[in-house]
Amino acid sequence: MNKRKFSIATGGILLVSFVVCLIIGSFMNRAYAADMNNLEKETRSAIEEQGSDNVNGILQLAGFSKENEKAAAAREIRVIPGGQSIGIKLNTMGVLVVGHHLVDTVDGKQSPGEKAGIRVGDIITEINGKKVEKMQEIRPFVQQAGQETEPLKVTIYRNKKVIHAALKPMKDENDQSFKIGLYIRDSASGIGTLTFFEPNSKKYGALGHVIADADTRKPIIIENGEIVKSKVTSIEKGRNGNPGEKLAQFSTDQNKLGNITRNSPYGVFGQLKQPPPNGLIKESYPVALSHEVKEGPAKILTVVNGEKVEWYDVEIVSTIPQKYPGTKGMVLKVTDKELLDKTGGIVQGMSGSPIIQNGKVIGAVTHVFVNDPTSGYGVHIEWMLNEAGISLTKSEQNEAS
Repeated sequence: MNKRKFSIATGGILLVSFVVCLIIGSFMNRAYAADMNNLEKETRSAIEEQGSDNVNGILQLAGFSKENEKAAAAREIRVIPGGQSIGIKLNTMGVLVVGHHLVDTVDGKQSPGEKAGIRVGDIITEINGKKVEKMQEIRPFVQQAGQETEPLKVTIYRNKKVIHAALKPMKDENDQSFKIGLYIRDSASGIGTLTFFEPNSKKYGALGHVIADADTRKPIIIENGEIVKSKVTSIEKGRNGNPGEKLAQFSTDQNKLGNITRNSPYGVFGQLKQPPPNGLIKESYPVALSHEVKEGPAKILTVVNGEKVEWYDVEIVSTIPQKYPGTKGMVLKVTDKELLDKTGGIVQGMSGSPIIQNGKVIGAVTHVFVNDPTSGYGVHIEWMLNEAGISLTKSEQNEAS
C-alpha cells in the first residue's frame, strides 16, 4: 500500500471513529440524565414520608436541584378573591390625541395638528416647556399663540420616544377663535371586575387585560386613576358574532375604593383603602401557578345583578404551563345553566372575574370568543400577582423594593 492510499484509509478510520464516539457520547449523556432523573425520583419518594418541608433541603444536600422558588413563594401568598363590579376611572399621562379635524380657515379647510405631523395616539405632555395634564389647559396656549402668530412648541410622547413639533394654530372663520385641528382626551372610564385583594399589602388586581383607548385602540398610558363601586343594572345577552355586555352605573363623585397605579397587559393594579365591600368571600385563598392548573371543572365569581357576587360553574378546556408571562394562558367554557340563561356566557364587563379551582385562585376571565360567547380566555394569576408587585421570586422582591 503506497503512502497516499495509507493516508486515505487512516483518515477514513479516524472519521468513522469520531462519529462513533459522538453517538456513544450522546447515548451515555441521555442514559446518565435518565438515571439521574430516576434517582432523584427515587430519593424524593424515599424521603417523602419525612414531610414535604424536608424534601427540598435533603434533595439539595444530595446534589439535586431545589424546588422551584416560585412554588415555595406561592404557597405563602394568599389573596381574597373578588368578583365585585367596579367602576374604573383613568387619567392619561398628558393629553391623548384621538383624531384630527378640519378648521375652516380663509385658505380653506385644514388641520393644523396634522400639518405639524402630530398623529393619532400621540400624547401631548408639554406646550412651550410647561407640563399639560388637562384638556382645558391647552386652550389658553392656543389663543395666545394664534394672536401672536407664533407656533406652539409641543412635546409629544410617541412609541416610548419624545418628539418635538411646531404647531401653528389657525383661525376658524365660523367663530373667529384659534384652533389646532385635534380631537384630544385626558381621561377614560369603564367597568370591570375585581380579581383579588392581598390583605397584607392592600394591593389588588382587576380586569385581567389592558385598557385601550376606544378610538386609537392603543393602551392608555396613565398618570393615575381610581376605582369605585359599580352597580350592574342590566345585561345585554351575548350571541354568536355579537358579544354581550354588562350595563352598569357608577358615580364619578363616589368615594373611591382605591387608586390605580398601573395599566398593563394583565389588568389594572393599585392599592385599596380597605378590604373590598360586598364580597362573597371573606377569607383568603392560596394561589396556583400555571403548571398546577388542570383541565376540568372550576368556578368563577362575578356580578350579573346589582352588587351581589355569585358563584358560577365553568370548565377549563385547556391550559398552558407558562414559563414566561402570557395573557392567554387558558381557555374556559361556561357550563352554569343559570349564567348561560342570564348572559349567554362571557360578556364584556366580566373581565377580571376570578377563577377558582381546587380551593385555589388560578386566574381571571379576560376575553370572550366572538363566535362562541360561552367560551373565552383566562390569564394565570401568577402574572397578575407579578404586575401588582406581589413577587414570587426573591430577585423580583429585591427589584420591587
